[in-house]
Amino acid sequence: MKILSDTQANGDIINLKVSRKNHITDFSKKIVNNDSPAESFSKMFAEALNTTNNLELDANDIANQMAINPDSVNIHDVQIASEKAEMGILLTKGIIDRVIRSYRELMNLR
Repeated sequence: MKILSDTQANGDIINLKVSRKNHITDFSKKIVNNDSPAESFSKMFAEALNTTNNLELDANDIANQMAINPDSVNIHDVQIASEKAEMGILLTKGIIDRVIRSYRELMNLR
């Protein structure tokens, strides 16, 4: 079997289309962000807290619906929603603990 080098291999150049915002995008474009790092972090942290809160509210709603009308909700959906909420809370708690620990270390440097 003969292995070709990258200069010997020929092929078509295909531009990939991004179908989801989480996928890799074109990094050659510069992202202009006029926010300060502190404002960006606070916005990101507030959004994360809102997301965690929404997960908890959704889990409570589906659990209440399960208690009121058990036939309308699948027990697996209730368990999945409660586990998502629990994981979100644990992740948020871990991040808050690390931020507080980092702040204390910075204050001890003075």
